[in-house]
Amino acid sequence: MLPNSAPHSAFDRTGGIVYFARMLDKIRLLTAGKLRADFHANLGDGFDGRCCRFLGVTYGALRARVLEGGGDDEILAWCFANGCEPNDEQILVWNKFMLKRGWRDEDDGSTQELDAYKVASGLAHRTDLATFFDYYEVDEGRKP
Repeated sequence: MLPNSAPHSAFDRTGGIVYFARMLDKIRLLTAGKLRADFHANLGDGFDGRCCRFLGVTYGALRARVLEGGGDDEILAWCFANGCEPNDEQILVWNKFMLKRGWRDEDDGSTQELDAYKVASGLAHRTDLATFFDYYEVDEGRKP
């Protein structure tokens, strides 16, 4: 884990699924009192909410399961048993959607939201940060 208590990279995969490990890490960090304050507003919403809906579980139930303990793979298996288990094609579509989120998403405001995050972090000049995942890597200190 990074010194600033940022969660796993959004690029990290559990069972082939991007973002899932990050969501679990945020739950664990919050419980330990180590999650950066700027993450708190979106817990259970945003990408967390999308990931839960993709897996057919509620955030509240997932959070309770994470707090029981266990590794990411074990918790993903719980999601499959209590929600739905996506097939390879569904995982591919999920991953491609998430990996490109923020890039040319003007219709729903996601590109503007990403731009606002970049401005707030002093990264407005970074045209190479075209997706939320790219932004997270720099904002959380994984990449320069």
